[in-house]
Amino acid sequence: MPDDGPATAAQQRRTTVTHAVGAEYEVGLRAFFGYRDLGVKDVTGGGYTAHIIRAIPGQHSNAQWHTHDLDFQFVLVLKGWVKFCYEDIGEVTLQAGDSVYQPPLVKHVEVAHSDDMELVEITSPAEFPTHVVDAPAGRG
Repeated sequence: MPDDGPATAAQQRRTTVTHAVGAEYEVGLRAFFGYRDLGVKDVTGGGYTAHIIRAIPGQHSNAQWHTHDLDFQFVLVLKGWVKFCYEDIGEVTLQAGDSVYQPPLVKHVEVAHSDDMELVEITSPAEFPTHVVDAPAGRG
């Protein structure tokens, strides 16, 4: 379904299925990750997005401290592990089955991840600005 602006009421009520077999992963916000769109953006008129993010083996984080200007961000690790540092709680390592809700505009950075890392990320809205910021005091 092409992105022709807000979804109609009929499109928003449409059951949407994606299959893992033959799924394509594209370059996204971070070049060391591949992103698989799960079709939520189109059927919600950009209100939400859901995608699977997976590590590109041999590629490692070079992320900077940043914030996302959005209303909702939720991450669930499916496979492997990923380490984040947050301004409010410090460093955390998430393993398969672990999740994190990131509040709007919280300063954070991805520190490291396993080569087999896969996670689901759900955000609202689907598109949002990301701002590079200085590291919080004491979190250099």
